[in-house]
Amino acid sequence: ECKRLTMTRSERNNNPGNIRLTSDRWRGQVLPPPDRGFVTFTEPKWGYRALFVILEGYMIRHGLVTIRGIIGRYAPPTENSTRSYIRSVCRATGWGPDDPLDPCGRVMQDLSRAITLVEGGKSADEKALREGYALYETSR
Repeated sequence: ECKRLTMTRSERNNNPGNIRLTSDRWRGQVLPPPDRGFVTFTEPKWGYRALFVILEGYMIRHGLVTIRGIIGRYAPPTENSTRSYIRSVCRATGWGPDDPLDPCGRVMQDLSRAITLVEGGKSADEKALREGYALYETSR
């Protein structure tokens, strides 16, 4: 019996973090948006870049430096099982929900890997993640 290969929404949209569509415009975003709920990017690296920008905002501008704080805002209980999401990110990173995190490259990349796993059910595309981080770094 053959298994059907299906793409997740995050893969189809090149949006590993399943970033919701808002009035914000992102580099690498497809316009007009083909998905009415989530941002569609031309390539996964642009989706990762956007995720790094969001994480930086949460950690530096909003002072959210724990998994509980970051995921509580990123995946609010109104649309997610936030407690389960926090547990999954903690399991994937090895950090506790209230461990203070340094907004450095390694931490943000590890968080992005964990978010990708929760959002899409698959491991991060490491090449796209690295490319996205390089794009993020050069645009700061």
